[in-house]
Parts: sequence; C-alpha cells; structure tokens
Amino acid sequence: MYLQKTQFLLQMIKALAVAVSGVLAGSAALAGPYVNVENNAGYSGGDYLGATTDVHVGFEGAQDVYSYYVQGGPAYSSPQGDDGEFELSGKIGGNVQATDQFGVYGELSFITADEDPSVGSKIGVKYSF
Repeated sequence: MYLQKTQFLLQMIKALAVAVSGVLAGSAALAGPYVNVENNAGYSGGDYLGATTDVHVGFEGAQDVYSYYVQGGPAYSSPQGDDGEFELSGKIGGNVQATDQFGVYGELSFITADEDPSVGSKIGVKYSF
C-alpha cells in the first residue's frame, strides 16, 4: 500500500512539475506562494458523514486574462465512525476572463487512498452583473 501511494505521489509531482513549468515559462507575473487550509465536511439527510482537512502550500500567477494556481500537501481524512488518516492531496486550476463580465474556470484535484487515488474535476463559467 505504502509503495503504491509513494509511486502515485511521484507521478503526480512529476505531472504537476511539468504543468507548472510550462505555465511559469510563459508567465509574466508570479504572485508567489501561499498557504490554503480548507475543511470539507459531508452530510446526507442530516447525518454527518465525515470530513477532510487539507493543508496546502501553493503558487499562483496571472498574465493578461489568464490566471492559474497549483497547490498540494497533507490531508487529514476522518470518516464518521472510522479512524482518521493522513493522505496526500493537491489541486491545479485556472481561469480565463473572456470579457469583463464573463469567465471560464477549471480545476483538477487528487487525494491518495488505501486502494485507489481519488481524482476530481471542476469546470464552470461565471457571469458578473
């Protein structure tokens, strides 16, 4: 199990490094590092299901109408009724501001697990009035 997590983490770090280096190579402005602590809890029908707390270090930047971020670090997952455990998680995302009022954004995320890593995606549009 540990070996699988380590191999997955190395693959994710390599993929993030390639993605970030590509973005940074063309980036005129790098806003720099930041820390993001985030807790996500789940409920169903009023019942508490559990929570995951991420403690990420990240970098963000922007050029013209494009902005991006990449972050990662430990995550403490504590499902209801089970012992909590530490995992590794990360996110990479960006935004394209098509007009002053309209933007398109997206995010890819991952978290390791005992069996298989979980991967998520998000894409959306935002219109401001």
